[in-house]
Amino acid sequence: MLTAFLLTTTFMVVEGVGGYLSNSLALISDAGHMLTDAAALGLGLFAMKLGEKPPSVTKSFGYRRFEILAALLNGLALWGIVGIILHEAYTRITTPEAVKPMGMVTVAGIGLLVNLISIKMLHAHKDESLNVRGAFLHVVADTMGSVGALLAGLIVWGTGWTLVDPLVSVGICALILYSSWGLVRDAVNILLLGVPEHIDYKEVEAAIISADGVCCVYDLHIWAITPGNEALSAHVVVDGEAGVQKNVAGELGALLNERFKIGHSTIQVEHGHSGDTCLNGNLCRVTGARGMCSLESSVVEDKERHGEEHPCNCEDTTTPH
Repeated sequence: MLTAFLLTTTFMVVEGVGGYLSNSLALISDAGHMLTDAAALGLGLFAMKLGEKPPSVTKSFGYRRFEILAALLNGLALWGIVGIILHEAYTRITTPEAVKPMGMVTVAGIGLLVNLISIKMLHAHKDESLNVRGAFLHVVADTMGSVGALLAGLIVWGTGWTLVDPLVSVGICALILYSSWGLVRDAVNILLLGVPEHIDYKEVEAAIISADGVCCVYDLHIWAITPGNEALSAHVVVDGEAGVQKNVAGELGALLNERFKIGHSTIQVEHGHSGDTCLNGNLCRVTGARGMCSLESSVVEDKERHGEEHPCNCEDTTTPH
């Protein structure tokens, strides 16, 4: 990350100066993209360093979520750059300007080499965190931008068709939007405590309800603190004594870790819903997003039946729920 940051920052200045001297919008737009690359790498490095700080009484999860904020800021910064480039491209299309193709080709060629080096360094680590993935996507899109600028310079050099320069910059903008959309989407999903994309909520719910001794699960929540650091909390109703309940909690934790890679699970185990634990006789009220008892007919879906009462009596599992 540090090497890629230094390479990108250095060449961003070279490309910006080269774009200004050659009057090439394609180079200037690519330099603008490299600016966001450098910001992504720099912010990512800062987020990684800050994330090493231990949890405290005010930040019980530590500072690991800062990398998600950094990824979101990087994605939004890319969109701002796109708006500026598109405005300038429109101006150049309506009022074409002369460019110096030799300078375009030289600078774009060097930029392509720098980006290929950065890609090679980041590729092996792109799945380790959202920040590294974001930096990798930035560099990939910028590599394609360098290819576009190089081709535009060659076309202008060979044909004199200067309109290709702003057209290529529009293409670079499309690449930037494409590469940044997934980054922004994933960052927002994590900040909203959404279920991680690679985890099927209903599959987790079914796995819990099918475990020995479990007859009801409700208030189930699955989220990610950071990518690859998933967490879960749930209430499960079991049929058994205190010792059985303890075993169920441990077995569920191992199951969730092995099958779904959920390493941080908080299971509140309950023995039946009767007496003072129920709102109305043998009926329990689902207080989370969704509840599910051992029979499919007693699934309480969110939105449509959120918070409804449903029969749930583990002391007599033969009674239809």
